[in-house]
Amino acid sequence: MDFWQMGLDSDKQGMEFAASSKPLKPPSNISDIVSKFAKVCKFRSIGVFNASENADQGHVYPMISGDNACLLDEESGEDVLFHAKKIYPTHAEVQKSGNVCAHVEITQLFDTLLALKIAYVKLQEAHIPYDLQKVRVADEEVMFQLETLGKIKKAYKEKLLKEANSISACSALFLAEVQVKERALEKLKSQAKNKGKKVANLRKQLQELEMKNKKLSEEIEEREREKFAGLNHYSLESVVKAVGIAIHDFAKPLIALMKHSDWDLDQAANAIQSSVAYAKRSHKKFAFEAYITRRMFHGFLQQPCFLGNIMKLDDPIVALMEDPQSSFARFCRRKYMLVVHPRMEESFFGNLDHRNFVANGIHPYTPFYRAFVRMARCVWYLQALIAYIEPEAEIFGVKQGVEFSDVYMEVVDELKEYKTMDNERERYRVEFMVMPGFKLMGTLIRSQVYVSKGGFSNVRR
Repeated sequence: MDFWQMGLDSDKQGMEFAASSKPLKPPSNISDIVSKFAKVCKFRSIGVFNASENADQGHVYPMISGDNACLLDEESGEDVLFHAKKIYPTHAEVQKSGNVCAHVEITQLFDTLLALKIAYVKLQEAHIPYDLQKVRVADEEVMFQLETLGKIKKAYKEKLLKEANSISACSALFLAEVQVKERALEKLKSQAKNKGKKVANLRKQLQELEMKNKKLSEEIEEREREKFAGLNHYSLESVVKAVGIAIHDFAKPLIALMKHSDWDLDQAANAIQSSVAYAKRSHKKFAFEAYITRRMFHGFLQQPCFLGNIMKLDDPIVALMEDPQSSFARFCRRKYMLVVHPRMEESFFGNLDHRNFVANGIHPYTPFYRAFVRMARCVWYLQALIAYIEPEAEIFGVKQGVEFSDVYMEVVDELKEYKTMDNERERYRVEFMVMPGFKLMGTLIRSQVYVSKGGFSNVRR
């Protein structure tokens, strides 16, 4: 029910009361009615009601100036004088008869509510068109009527206390309330004690679970170590070759997207590795493979990790969706940020959605990202394998410009097929390294390099 309808109902009740010939008993809920109306009116106007300028129906009310327009509650406004020009019976007269007191207070309540309704309508009308002076005047009038309601409420509560006419009655009421509060306090203490026991029990369970998880982690690591215990130099060499194939497979869609996005591949290859003498223009793809390799092996950590069923899955992204916060997921997130430059991704797809998703721990189920994850899985597996093999394998690489040595290096297969190195007496210069090499128990897995004829330096890393 809106404020306007409340005013109409108040008017109707006032007329019904005037027509009644029987005296009414003093209502015990007047204080509650006043309190509810005071709370309802704790707002400023939003919108406009239509009302006429002469809607005050002859009632005249003085204004409250400045910042004195505040709401009165049960304990407020004790020293504020009653400023209304409409004359009502004094508080002493109200106490003469219970019925007369109730009649006067109800009349005061209805008149004040009507005046409050009229003042609120004026406050609404002052907003359209907006008139600051009228708004202030109307606002002060509304506050005055609210203050009057507070006085009526206070007077009625004082009457009730005086009618009790007994200190013992007030003390009994106070003691009863104290007893209720004490019972509530005891109940809360009991609940807090039970909660404390539950917290202690849960903390104990948490410690037990942490101990079990630690034990399980140790068992899993030991099983992984036993799984790799039988691996040797040949096993490591096959994994390294699988990594090279995976990087080559990922470079294909990467280069295809660069072509589709109108990249200058010659300029891009030169930016990756400058001053390279390629035997064939198509060999520039090895520069992109070398770019991917450098970033995938950057910060290569030889640390044990739980492989689970990741290597058994046809599509490893399924493992990322099942556990997006695993060590493999963190590895993919870190390496994707290194391999795929933001400008590169934006030119491919017109946005940075892949990067934003991966940065927030979400792994998109797209062909491009799935191709990356398949390649990342091989590198991640190689990292775990090297950590588990005893003694540990060492990774090494070669710099551009050094002389080719078939002891530490091997050329990429396409150079062999292109017959670049038919002359065994010819000396060749390393242009760049495509895959690093590994040393294990005195044996070597040679690094893959791209070479050309020309000057060289004997610098090896």
